[in-house]
Amino acid sequence: MRNMIAYCGLDCEKCDAYLATIHHDQALREKTAKLWAELNHAPILPEHIYCEGCRMDGAKTVYCESLCGIRQCALKKGAVTCGDCPDMETCPVVGEIISNEPEALKNLKE
Repeated sequence: MRNMIAYCGLDCEKCDAYLATIHHDQALREKTAKLWAELNHAPILPEHIYCEGCRMDGAKTVYCESLCGIRQCALKKGAVTCGDCPDMETCPVVGEIISNEPEALKNLKE
């Protein structure tokens, strides 16, 4: 499994926060902050949009670092990803991601 697959199976290399970070793209950072603030009804600012990957050392968005229940669960269980968990396909914690993103489930099964 590639290191840039998040605990939930999403591909960090396709995430706008990651892309804005590695490309030092302020316009993408601002666009992402605005969209995420609207979607989450939260005060997300461009300076919050820094991430080097869910499972990588380095910067993470506030959500990914401390609020993501999926990441916290995987870290607690010592799992590389949710794909290591025998309860993955029935898990309510990762279930929403899997049901909305078929690619995430595919990534976790690889």
